[in-house]
Amino acid sequence: MATFEEQKAKYQTVIQLIQSQGIQVANLHQQDGKLFIKGTAPSLEAANKVWDEIKRINPKLDDITADFPVNPSMAQAARTYTVKSGDTLSKISQQFYGNAKEYMRIFNANKDKLKDPDHIDVGQELKIPAA
Repeated sequence: MATFEEQKAKYQTVIQLIQSQGIQVANLHQQDGKLFIKGTAPSLEAANKVWDEIKRINPKLDDITADFPVNPSMAQAARTYTVKSGDTLSKISQQFYGNAKEYMRIFNANKDKLKDPDHIDVGQELKIPAA
């Protein structure tokens, strides 16, 4: 039987996706050899992205139990992010959406501040549209 740390390592991409999708985790523990994750999702789309990743890792779902009820009031119009040294829109997009190619969503939401998707400044406050 896998340890809690081994299971968390196995499902590391799921845990990262939960964070990037804005899901608030209420429980993350091991019980009866299964990893239990319960959290509230801001949208059905966010919950489904996490489920897709869980199924990719283990289609049988025999070592994990997860529940992500949707609470639409959690969805923020937009989060903000302060640009750090070494950041690119692709890197920020990867962090929030799990996909570097989504960088134009961030650029388009910040056209009032950004003129070029390849040029962002340290300290800039960027709006991050909901996933």
